[in-house]
Amino acid sequence: MGRRLAAAVHVRHPKTNDWLILQPGDEPDEELAEAITNPEAWEDDAEEDGGDVDQDPDAGGAGPDPVPDPEPAPQAEPEPQPEAEPVKPARSRSRKAADEQ
Repeated sequence: MGRRLAAAVHVRHPKTNDWLILQPGDEPDEELAEAITNPEAWEDDAEEDGGDVDQDPDAGGAGPDPVPDPEPAPQAEPEPQPEAEPVKPARSRSRKAADEQ
């Protein structure tokens, strides 16, 4: 049984030079499989054989209890900035009334 693809692959056939699109789950012949150079395109061998696959410890599998992250050290509160003193608004000049003649 050949290796099985995990992703769609665009590849040129080595003999006919035709572009082929292989779909996930396809098992290309050895000649064509050699033309597929991306290792991410293939399913893991452990999945294919039905063997154990590395499980995420958070997935509920049997394994050691995860170690909780340590509490972060408390940070000192920054000192409050002094409030700015209120500034009196600048006086504006009054317009002189036009002298009427």
